[in-house]
Amino acid sequence: MRQDGSSPFHRTHESRLAGRTVLQIIPQLDAGGAERTTIDVAAALVEAGARALVASEGGRLVSELQALGGLWIPFPAATKNPVSMALNVRRLANIMTREGVDIIHARSRAPAWVALGAARLTHTPFATTYHGAYAGKSSFKLLYNSIMARGDAVIANSDYTAGLIRSLYPPAEGRIRVIHRGTDFRAFTPEAVEPERVRKLRQSWGAAPDERIVLLAARLTGWKGQRVLIEAARLMRNAGMTDVLFVLAGDPQGRAGYVRELEQQIAAAELGQSVRIVGHCADMPAAFMAAAAVAVPSTEPEAFGRAAVEAQALGAPVVVSDLGAVPETVLAPPDVAASEATGWRVPAGDPAALARALQDALSLGATARDAMSMRARAHVRRNFSLQKMCAETLDVYEGLLAVGGSGQR
Repeated sequence: MRQDGSSPFHRTHESRLAGRTVLQIIPQLDAGGAERTTIDVAAALVEAGARALVASEGGRLVSELQALGGLWIPFPAATKNPVSMALNVRRLANIMTREGVDIIHARSRAPAWVALGAARLTHTPFATTYHGAYAGKSSFKLLYNSIMARGDAVIANSDYTAGLIRSLYPPAEGRIRVIHRGTDFRAFTPEAVEPERVRKLRQSWGAAPDERIVLLAARLTGWKGQRVLIEAARLMRNAGMTDVLFVLAGDPQGRAGYVRELEQQIAAAELGQSVRIVGHCADMPAAFMAAAAVAVPSTEPEAFGRAAVEAQALGAPVVVSDLGAVPETVLAPPDVAASEATGWRVPAGDPAALARALQDALSLGATARDAMSMRARAHVRRNFSLQKMCAETLDVYEGLLAVGGSGQR
């Protein structure tokens, strides 16, 4: 049960999963999509009457896991040392035997190799989730990554990710299940965001009352497209659009050199008053509510695209790069008529196309903007809810319990 007393999914699984034990394994329980999904699924398992165990090295989400009724098992799951990993197989198998684990679910590659060995020793069904499009095309990298395609069930977080798995590891075909990342629409809904939160955030960003905000919410790394947005901002300024503040919100994660590059680009374009690097934002619902438009200008494929979903849930117009999985989350021509669109898709790495789409988004009249917002909110609620993700994941667990498995892939 969630802290507010509500459940992220219907109780349809309770009779079939009650009393069962599911162990998820992940390197650490810090902030991130895979980590957040681990907690959400653990909460769903507890609500279904199952025991939810998570093996990891710890992290800021451990207390939340425990508050939701899950059990944290300290385990050196982050190690990539081959000797340590080999020793951890027997250690994990002993934990699984002691705790009566019915299913083990790995969410990262290094601990997945350990989990596979332990699943074989204990004849336990083994599930994996592809949370990202893993890099590397060398034979060694492909072998290392292949562990995520060896589960008795292989969960892909998007159709794009599923396509990558099929192309690289054809034997996994019959075991792949696409389950999109779920968003908690109790938090990501306009009704849940007090105006004061939005006002304080705008103030902290130095936004003038009459300035419209274009938001890029992503960690500060080259492929997230910050440089593309800065160039688009220059083009929009030169076209006469001067009442816009471009906000780059995200954790640099130690990339001081990249931050300096962005600052130099901003200075060279004379955009010091129009583009702000504001660091990590802890209140993303308020951030999306503050935005007149949201840009997701990634230059490399995203495995899912959480920002686009969350922005649409708050009714913000979105402009995304037309590559990877992000287009799965945004309805746009030619896939739908313009009257059914929930945002814009533009070629990746094209500042001019991004600028044109953002100008279109910012030029929407009130009626057109409201209509797009309603379509976008309905679209993401229908397809990307936390409830849907949890229910589908528990369906996978039920299937594994029905057929058994021993991690022999």
